[in-house]
This record gives sequence, C-alpha cells and structure tokens, in this order.
Amino acid sequence: MDLAGEKSKKFAIRIVRVYQYLRTEKKEFVLSKQLLRSGTSIGANLAESKCAISRNDFASKVYIALKETTETMYWLELLYQTEYLTKKQYFSLCRDAADIRNILSATTRTMQRKV
Repeated sequence: MDLAGEKSKKFAIRIVRVYQYLRTEKKEFVLSKQLLRSGTSIGANLAESKCAISRNDFASKVYIALKETTETMYWLELLYQTEYLTKKQYFSLCRDAADIRNILSATTRTMQRKV
C-alpha cells in the first residue's frame, strides 16, 4: 500500500498546485474546488486505511480512494474539455491518476478475494 500512498500524496500536491493555477490564472472557482476535494481525498483515505480496525474497514477505505480517483479523472476531463487545462496538463495528470487507479483496483480485487 506504500506505493499507492506515496503516489497519491505526490498527486495531491500536484492537484493543489493545479487548483491554485486555476483560481489565480484562469479565474475558475467551481470545478477547481471539486477537483481539489476529490484529488486530495485519495491520499487522505489511504492514510486512514493504515489505521483500519478490520480487513473490511481497510477494504472500504481503499475502495473510497478508488472512487475518488475516478471522480478526479472526471473533473480533469471536464476542465480539459472546457479549455481550462491544456492537453499537456490534462494527459500528465490523467496518467498519474490512472496509475493510482490501477494500483487501487488491483488492491480492491485482492481484498475481495480474501474477504
């Protein structure tokens, strides 16, 4: 889980910086806030999973992080399609999100087999 935790923390830092850019440079306040919430929630849920009281609690936190990753990818796509993000910004962020999503998907599949 450490790999996902590290990647999600670095991703959250990128999301915070993109949020700041969107607010100051693009004057976008609504979609950027949604992106900030979902993009930073991934790592927060993974951090919580480290203190899970049961296997089911752990699986639940990881699954929530997976759902937040998917939501983040939605907001990124919307920001790109409305021309708030450049193609380069969008694909770079989506690549990182997809890496996290793949790790979390594999983790949740493994947990489902064990539960």
